[in-house]
Amino acid sequence: MTVSTKKPGFFRSVLNSLVESRQRQAELYVNGVLLALDDATLKSHGYERAALSKRGVSNRFCL
Repeated sequence: MTVSTKKPGFFRSVLNSLVESRQRQAELYVNGVLLALDDATLKSHGYERAALSKRGVSNRFCL
């Protein structure tokens, strides 16, 4: 079996970029939701508010 050393094609690159973008959007959204919780709940689930704040939040999340 031979291994291809070609770089990914145009459509594969577009798909990979799209997936990475949506993954980042999801992470920012989840961080925003988690930051809306109180400190006791965050701590009970193993999160720290300062660490979540450093990761950023989505500007689409509103309470």
